[in-house]
Amino acid sequence: MASRALLAVLVVATCCSSLASALRSRATADPNMEVKFDFTPFLIQYKSGRVQRLMGTTVVAPSVDARTGVASKDVVVDSSDGLAVRLYRPTRHRPAGRLPVVIYFHGGAFVVESAFDPVYHNYLNELAARAGVIAVSVNYRLAPEHPLPAAYDDAWAVLRWVVADMQRGADSWLARRGDASRLFVAGDSAGGNIAHNLAMRAGQHGGARIHGVALLDPYFLGKDVDPVGQRAWGFICAGRYGTEHPYVNPMALPAAAWRRLGSARVLMTVSDLDRLGPWQRAYVEALRGSGWPGQAQLYVTPGEGHCYFLNNLDSPKAAMHMATLAAFINRAT
Repeated sequence: MASRALLAVLVVATCCSSLASALRSRATADPNMEVKFDFTPFLIQYKSGRVQRLMGTTVVAPSVDARTGVASKDVVVDSSDGLAVRLYRPTRHRPAGRLPVVIYFHGGAFVVESAFDPVYHNYLNELAARAGVIAVSVNYRLAPEHPLPAAYDDAWAVLRWVVADMQRGADSWLARRGDASRLFVAGDSAGGNIAHNLAMRAGQHGGARIHGVALLDPYFLGKDVDPVGQRAWGFICAGRYGTEHPYVNPMALPAAAWRRLGSARVLMTVSDLDRLGPWQRAYVEALRGSGWPGQAQLYVTPGEGHCYFLNNLDSPKAAMHMATLAAFINRAT
């Protein structure tokens, strides 16, 4: 009896082992399960092309925000590719006359998040209220489905749409209350990178006068980037541009190119513990040393990591960061 029991156990164990091996083989052979690129904590791409985003997929509807009184609504800019924006305007204690317009680009390493994410919805409500602006939050296309330069092209399309909307005198928030002479572009992390590249494109091709550029802990790299950073950037742009390309390494630009930056004012914010900090500081040094005739402001937050200001908006450091951005927008000159 004992030998029969032992034999039964061995048979069951063998079957279980065979089943586990078969499942592993199936997972390995299944392109829907086999990992092509692991970009944790952002996403995982499988060999089938399927993309599993691990964050930034929650969305909230536009509304009248109970906390700030800011109203928001969504507008489709280009139905052919789904390009859309979320507009924000203050309703409480509204300043008289026309308001500055801020085109804002969210972060997320070019691969996650959206203009409709709760974190960005709350942040843009706060920005519109504190700075007294009409904000245009851009839902640009994401990599890897749409590798760079798709996001840059979307930014250019939105800039042209905003300018045209204010000029045509349409019955819209921008046309009724937007001040075309006080047009700003801003963004955090990847969004800061997009804001910079948009300002460069505007300076080279014209079509819009950008009054100021706010780069909030922007995504820049340089020649000393580690292999992880190199692989990530290659994934974002589908290998089209190296880490020495000016898209991600503006310090590679010649001085003459810096002087064509399409704005007279730049705000750079740096979180002291951000690993991207050295390249962010180098940006300011390169801009100031290029002969560019504008004003570059550097704001550093000690003891904080990358884009800390997006969460816990009531914290003293986040509130000071917001106050700095609002002052930059509302400065007289």
